Amino acid sequence: MHKILVVDDDPTVAEVVTGYLERAGFTVYRAADGPQALRLAADRHPDLVVLDLMLPGMDGLEVCRRLRAGVLSSVPVIMLTARGDEDDRILGLEIGADDYVTKPFSPRELVLRVESVLRRRGGTPQERGAGPGLAAAGITLDPAARRATKDGRELGLTLREFDLLVHLMRHPGEAIGRERLMQDVWGWEFGDLSTVTVHVRRLRGKIEDDPANPRLIQTVWGVGYRFDAYPTADATAHPIADLTADLPRKEA
Repeated sequence: MHKILVVDDDPTVAEVVTGYLERAGFTVYRAADGPQALRLAADRHPDLVVLDLMLPGMDGLEVCRRLRAGVLSSVPVIMLTARGDEDDRILGLEIGADDYVTKPFSPRELVLRVESVLRRRGGTPQERGAGPGLAAAGITLDPAARRATKDGRELGLTLREFDLLVHLMRHPGEAIGRERLMQDVWGWEFGDLSTVTVHVRRLRGKIEDDPANPRLIQTVWGVGYRFDAYPTADATAHPIADLTADLPRKEA
């Protein structure tokens, strides 16, 4: 049974969200402020955190920042924000929130978001969209194990960053629009496209040698983004490697 940490100082909101999540089969822990949330996270090791942006004392941004800097760096975070707080919402994504839901929201919608995130994170390889391993430009991805390295160094990618990189590497040289990325990676038919923009910026910061002058994830103006597997002129052009290609095949 998945464990969810709900962090909200409004007891009514927390109670309603908790009720819906428990009826969906989750074990729920509640925290009313940042310090309590961090203590519960360290003690209970939740599978996902629902985090209100506006908290007394330590706000949700700082809580998310500390979660990302600690042992729970990969735990998915869904942030609750006010509808008009676009700047704070973008900042939350930059810090490492995986998704957000704007207030006022439907508790059922929130449950569906939670189920979607957890399904991609911990389901079967088919449910996570896992496939064969990928390798290009020094980056190696194992979608089934959700492990990413560059030049042998582990990359600390969040859930959405990993899924985004997998999707881009599976379509090398193809210009992909933000709307399509939102549908294919987030599973959203509509939403704030800045979510994609911020995640691309965060991903560049982790895989590019010089994020200010990206060579792997190129911006295609008026369209979206393109993954260039061979950014240098002297690179030897080969398809992105399928890491299962050299495995022995069974006789028919």
